[in-house]
Amino acid sequence: MFLFKPSNENKNSYDPSKSKYDMVNDACWKTNEKVPFIALAKTFSAIEDVSGRLKSIEIMSNYISSVMALSHEDLVKSIYLCLNKVAPDYEGIELGIGTSLLMKALSEATGRNMAQLKKQLNDIGDIGSCSEISKTNQRLLVQPKPLTVQHVFDTFKSIATMTGRNVMSNKVEKIKSLITCSQPIESRYIMRALSGKMRIGLGEKSLITAIAQAYMIYKNPDNRKQLDSERFKEKLNKNVSLLQTAFNECPNYDKLIPALLENGFDDLSKSCYLIPGIPLKPMLAHPTKGVREVLQRLEGLEFTCEYKYDGERAQIHLDNQGKIYIYSRNQENNTGKYPDIVKLMPDVMKSDVKSFIIDCEAVAYDVVNKQILPFQVLSTRKRKNVEESDIKVHICLFAFDLIYFNDESLVKKSLYERRQLLQENFEFIEGQFMRASSKDLNDIDVIQEFLDESIKNKCEGLMVKTLHKDASYEIAKRSFKWLKLKKDYLEGTGDTLDLIPIGAYYGRGKRTGVYGGFLLACYDDKNDEFQSICKIGTGFSDEDLATLSTSLKDLSISKPKSYYNVDETLKADVWFEANQVWEIKCADLSISPVYKAAIGIIDPQKGISLRFPRFIKVRDDKKPEDGTTAAQVAEMYLNQENQMNSANNEDDNNNDEQNESNSKSKTDEFY
Repeated sequence: MFLFKPSNENKNSYDPSKSKYDMVNDACWKTNEKVPFIALAKTFSAIEDVSGRLKSIEIMSNYISSVMALSHEDLVKSIYLCLNKVAPDYEGIELGIGTSLLMKALSEATGRNMAQLKKQLNDIGDIGSCSEISKTNQRLLVQPKPLTVQHVFDTFKSIATMTGRNVMSNKVEKIKSLITCSQPIESRYIMRALSGKMRIGLGEKSLITAIAQAYMIYKNPDNRKQLDSERFKEKLNKNVSLLQTAFNECPNYDKLIPALLENGFDDLSKSCYLIPGIPLKPMLAHPTKGVREVLQRLEGLEFTCEYKYDGERAQIHLDNQGKIYIYSRNQENNTGKYPDIVKLMPDVMKSDVKSFIIDCEAVAYDVVNKQILPFQVLSTRKRKNVEESDIKVHICLFAFDLIYFNDESLVKKSLYERRQLLQENFEFIEGQFMRASSKDLNDIDVIQEFLDESIKNKCEGLMVKTLHKDASYEIAKRSFKWLKLKKDYLEGTGDTLDLIPIGAYYGRGKRTGVYGGFLLACYDDKNDEFQSICKIGTGFSDEDLATLSTSLKDLSISKPKSYYNVDETLKADVWFEANQVWEIKCADLSISPVYKAAIGIIDPQKGISLRFPRFIKVRDDKKPEDGTTAAQVAEMYLNQENQMNSANNEDDNNNDEQNESNSKSKTDEFY
């Protein structure tokens, strides 16, 4: 712990973006003092004002290093506030207060007329900026006690978990208290956070990098002078990987941050490890365009082919106290959604089973005809607090991996070993708990037959996975050890995309009265922004358009958000909050001077767009931040280009052979 006293400069002059920042002397608070919230607010503002991921990471690492050096007990709360969270995702505690409630609190705290506030919000489109303006113009007779990070976090958590009588009025009172005590810049981020839309331009991956960089400087202040050196960058990348791996296995900052401060990077695994009850981010597969590509990618490796089920990822946990948990692919706690699965699990475990984590697909199932039902049927099932007596959609679990078993993590074991343990320790019941249908194949014709069989059995296609070599379970990674081969992939792009509607265009003709087209975006997790990728107007039934138009009207805003990267020529009739996720299919991807998806990755000035996109379905199981990322869009474009180049080379070879044959024929004819 550093015990030097920081300078006594005014808190309002705090500047985390200054060059040669000193974590002790440039902080605006002293050792063992509570971190003032103004320091975090000014950090957010500085990040908003700069462009470039590296500079944003440096600014955040400056603030974090000061917290580590002076008031480390406030570090976890600072991290959660940076992420606009008050708890780990799997606890399901979310901020997100309705606009009307926030406006009421703002009006009462600042004495402004509600009609004026509504007009201003409509003009500006950002409730945080409205609050900042209101506070700037407000004069107080008595200066309130300055806000601290701890107080703001604790109040946020109290608001998020509040229940009982008069809950709305109690929330308004707590929000009013925060606004009254806040300085203008603080009120901007308080209101944004409470609305659930912080959007400072720093995603979680960048934040983890900032934490790693801050810790390296905290332990050795001389590292600040080495930020641009290759040696420091190499060491930072290694430490970020260690920190990210620990977080993937134990996605809980309440555990991760104290473990880092106590043990450093190399010993994080002593405190942060896989354990039932805490969900891990699942392993994901790469898309492929056909059986030939599968064989090329997995050449020389033994692999298995499994049915790819059209359902919802379900991660089933049993802890040592005998409690069952069920988590979605984005770590949402779905235990209350599946009381029938909770009741079923004791019947499928053999007597020696004490704890486990099983990776499954939950699929709607027709028990009479013994067949899989479409995802749309599953999506009609109530999402929370389901009573078993009210269940109308029957679920069958298709288990395909065992990640943890009897106090041992299995992620380093091969898929063959994990599958054997699954087979040996669980009972499988038809129509309730079944193994994913699989075959260990290596012949192109037989794989094609199995693919056709999977589609005939109402599945999306196949998952192809390595069995022995290079067959570990890679948490939170999209790995080439697993390949997707869907029926839709056999033409057009290699994968569907999960995109976010951010705008719409009024329908004409038979589409009058509903939205006729939409502007879609992908999510850039590095810059924490939504980048336009295409307009879409096909694939919708009349019922789809009516339903989507109704649901999106509640999300309408007066103008695009500051974190929407959209060309000025793409003027939507209506703009939306980023809220829904749609699965989209397209013919191919192309470089575009208008759309901004993956801008700067493939081309420095141009983005990537979709050609002939069509709507598939709404992804209720995903949040906007779980949508297809800019990096994935760029990867899909490069894969497409590689496929085209390979095809062109093959065509050139065929043409050469044909020309040689023709030439030989003419020579023979001449003689």
